[in-house]
Amino acid sequence: MAVLGKIRALGPVALISVIGLALFAFVFSTGSGTVTDVFKADEFNQSRVAIVNGIEMNRTEFMQKVENLEKQNRGTRSSIQAMNSIWTSELRKLVLQSEYAKIGIQIEREMMRDFLKTNLLAFEDFQNENGEFDESKLNQFISNLKEISPETIELQGSLVNYQSWNNFEENIGTIGLEEMYYKLIDAGMNTALFEGEQDYFNSNDVVDFKYVKIPFSKIPDTDIKVSKSEVNNYINDNRNNYSSEPSRDLIFVEFEEKPSDLDVYEAKLNLNDLLEDKVEFDSNTQKNITYFGFKNTKNNEEFLNTNSAIKFFDSYVFKSSLSQSVAENIYNLKKGEVYGPYSENGFTKVTKLIDSKFIPDSAKVRHILIPYLGAFRSGPEVTKTKDAAKKTADSIYNVLKRTRSKFKSLLSLSSDEVSNENNGEIEFAYIDGYAPEFRDFCFENKSGSLKVVETDFGFHIIEILSQGKKQKAVKVGNLAVKIEPSERTRDSVYNVASKFEIAVKVDNFREYSKENGIKVNPVNNIGELDENIPILGQQRSIVRWAYEDGTSEGDIKRFSLKNGGYVIAMLTSINDNGMMSYEKSSITALPKVKNQKKADKIIQSINSLNLDEIASQNNVDVQTSLSVNLNNPVISGIGNEPSVVGYAMGMAKDITSSAIIGNTGVFYIYVTDRRKASSLENYQNMINIISSTRSSNIRSSAYNALKDKAEIEDFRGNFY
Repeated sequence: MAVLGKIRALGPVALISVIGLALFAFVFSTGSGTVTDVFKADEFNQSRVAIVNGIEMNRTEFMQKVENLEKQNRGTRSSIQAMNSIWTSELRKLVLQSEYAKIGIQIEREMMRDFLKTNLLAFEDFQNENGEFDESKLNQFISNLKEISPETIELQGSLVNYQSWNNFEENIGTIGLEEMYYKLIDAGMNTALFEGEQDYFNSNDVVDFKYVKIPFSKIPDTDIKVSKSEVNNYINDNRNNYSSEPSRDLIFVEFEEKPSDLDVYEAKLNLNDLLEDKVEFDSNTQKNITYFGFKNTKNNEEFLNTNSAIKFFDSYVFKSSLSQSVAENIYNLKKGEVYGPYSENGFTKVTKLIDSKFIPDSAKVRHILIPYLGAFRSGPEVTKTKDAAKKTADSIYNVLKRTRSKFKSLLSLSSDEVSNENNGEIEFAYIDGYAPEFRDFCFENKSGSLKVVETDFGFHIIEILSQGKKQKAVKVGNLAVKIEPSERTRDSVYNVASKFEIAVKVDNFREYSKENGIKVNPVNNIGELDENIPILGQQRSIVRWAYEDGTSEGDIKRFSLKNGGYVIAMLTSINDNGMMSYEKSSITALPKVKNQKKADKIIQSINSLNLDEIASQNNVDVQTSLSVNLNNPVISGIGNEPSVVGYAMGMAKDITSSAIIGNTGVFYIYVTDRRKASSLENYQNMINIISSTRSSNIRSSAYNALKDKAEIEDFRGNFY
């Protein structure tokens, strides 16, 4: 602001000169180009979300689709979740689009019409009098949409405009192209005869063998020395197992804005103030006026709705519905008595017993529902006014009052299709959340009672068939004050967080935290488009900071939390090289290297090729494995050991093998028997199984292969 003030003080002429000099320097700098070039480049970079095999993914269109999906999901998905969903579909579209161009497949007009026809056959709007698809009606519909754009037309219960119809057609075309593409691939995926034959023998050729297993655990870890370079060599030799997307690691501490003991105390004082009566002098009447507190008020509903953080709930509840910690105390109160104060779910509360009575815990009833125009969940077929619906309901009531046996015959008049399937009967518990008017009649009257009851759904003619066991239920009022951190507490948390932030920029983050009893939380492998941080939840701002160009390892920043409080984070690792860090890779690589060295030691200690002698030297038993095959290389009691089983299948009988390094130890085996399966006249059954498996996996396998091969430039991190 000081600099801005100085520039203003120069006056308009000088100001123009300053701006001119800046532009001059910009244009004639040794950079990449002119001002225009820079602006164009920036505009270009901002106009696309990605480039896939040279095809741009338009930012505006992409974001519009994300916004539409968010609206459709009505807040059930976050912006990042909606974006990732759209990204998956749009990426798939562009990856496959590249392939369509290579092999020359496209959707012709007639094919598009066929696709549309297939998807719209069941739409009554596009059918003639015979129930057949009428293309002229479809054409007229599209023409009308275009003419009234951007207005909407209702179609099958949904509102459609010209833009959304175009999106629909685009999706249909995309699906059609995919079908054509995958059919071409599927047609070329024939299973050869020898594959079926091989699969048959891999499953049915079996071998029996004796074996000795010397587990890696026989050699203590302390006897094995592994250098960092040895682990690195293993990682480099197995790079595919340790590849990684760009990621970030960080550590953080959290300073929560929790109510202090003083805040809790003050909340209780506020509660007590509302609990007791107040006497105030009225200067107009020159008299003292008593204002009743919660204890003595006669109008509990008005008092609670005016003064309590928890509004009045005008209903009875059973003991099981009360909080377990206080249920007994509240349940045994006398009418008008209070219990508390007590703390629960962030509130300090006092509960008053307003009333109690014995009511059934369940009821079985049958009903006929007559809705009216505008009633809750009334369909478009409902045209009766409220008065007309009431007259119909009263007429049905009068009939049933005289003859209950006619109930079933009158169900055709009821709009409750669910209960109609059960003769209009419903069985429910008091706490099941039915409309209050409906519930109260069913539980507060005797079995056999019949009445017309109005709810938001319309008019119900209800007959009580039976009721469950009566139990004591209570109606309570909860006077509650929310326990929140005061401004004093929030200021204190801010000061502590600020002090910490300043200190760790000088001292070691972890050591300072440990010295001051502050828990450090590590977070590893954060992706560029992640939004959730463990413990903290949605914290997109932290993730964006970790990936900003100006953020380096060791950088520290404070973030405000949505619900109050602060996080101080430090970026500890940047991984953009396509490989996991040594620390992460070594978690699995180090044991592999250790096991190899243990195997070498075990093998060097063996000086016999007799199973019994090997077993005796190593304090293990000779064991037997029966009927093992290549398609299921599992040794009973040990698990998957493909190297051992593969070796056994290729060995001659009555010979002890050399050392075999398996998954769990070093093996020596001795084949006792092998049984080759008889040949079949044909192997069509196996061929069919292989073909079916391939066909079911072909779409995902083909697409994943194309995606892995594709050149993808992803710019989403610039916008989300």
